[in-house]
Amino acid sequence: MKQDIFQAISDPTRRAILTLIAIQALTPKAMAEKFDMTRQAVSKHIKVLQECELIKPQQSGREIYYHFNAKKMQEFDHWLAQFRQNWDTQFKQLDELLSTISEQTGK
Repeated sequence: MKQDIFQAISDPTRRAILTLIAIQALTPKAMAEKFDMTRQAVSKHIKVLQECELIKPQQSGREIYYHFNAKKMQEFDHWLAQFRQNWDTQFKQLDELLSTISEQTGK
C-alpha cells in the first residue's frame, strides 16, 4: 500500500531523515547512528519515505544508499504554492489593518 506524503512528513523523525539525506546520501546504518533508535526502527521510517517516493535507493556494492527525491518534494511544493499566495495576501491585509489600528490609537 502506497503511503500518503502528508503522513510521511508528519513524523519528526522522517523529516529529520529527509533533512539528512538532502545533504548527503546515507545508508540505513549511517542514518541509525544519527538517532537514538535501532536500525530496524530507522528502516521502518525509510520504508514509509520510499513508498511515498520522497527517497530513492541506490545499490552500491553491498550497501544501499538512500537519496533525497527533490522532484517529488517539488510536486508537494507546487501543491502548497496555491495556498501560499492566499496566505501572503491575507497576511498583507492583516499587516495593513494592524498598521491602520496603530495609527488610529497613536501607538
